[in-house]
Amino acid sequence: MSNADRLIVALDVSTEADAIALVDRIPQVTFWKVGLELFVSAGPGILKQLKARQKRIFLDLKFHDIPNTMAGACHAAAQFGVDLLTLHATAGKEALQAARSAAQAGAAEAGLPEPTLLAITLLTSLTARTIAFDLKIPLELPEYVLHMALLAQESGLGGVVCSPLEAAQLRQSCGNEFLLVCPGVRPTWAEAGDQRRVVTPAEALKAGANYLVIGRPITAAADPAAAFERVCEEVG
Repeated sequence: MSNADRLIVALDVSTEADAIALVDRIPQVTFWKVGLELFVSAGPGILKQLKARQKRIFLDLKFHDIPNTMAGACHAAAQFGVDLLTLHATAGKEALQAARSAAQAGAAEAGLPEPTLLAITLLTSLTARTIAFDLKIPLELPEYVLHMALLAQESGLGGVVCSPLEAAQLRQSCGNEFLLVCPGVRPTWAEAGDQRRVVTPAEALKAGANYLVIGRPITAAADPAAAFERVCEEVG
């Protein structure tokens, strides 16, 4: 893949009109992330708009529910031709397996490729102190993330969303075929914002990430297209 193809740009805007304006402003971006804010505002119409422009879609809705509900949601999402789809590993093995089977069925019914399901290991806004004191998780952060990744792999999922700080460990433990998608990536010239566990794009790829998710450093720039090219150059 080219550097540009490994970058997923987050469409973290509140309306379909703003999203399409941004997509058309940076035509060289091939892969876009649709998250909760935009999907709640625009609905599945934004997915159709992106596919009409021959874009790849990372649908980042982080499903977390009982197995039947997870399955129904993944079945529906797969019929829109999304490429990557997220769900929380903490939903458990039964829910993850049901989601995978439903996504396969939904894609097959629509005559589309099966989306790759990605488990959320731990949100990149959370820290070791947070999981110890707020969530009362008795494991160290790297051990907990590895456990969630192995659970996802055992459940038949194609990869995980993880901090680039854990990418090297997960690549070694889960093998080369397991997809690692990393938010928490900030170019050297950008502010970290509300992400707590961040590295640069080049560092994330060196650690084993397949795809990098970058939002505000590109989308909030005065010239988003120039910012995207700057990130591509930094990666190279």
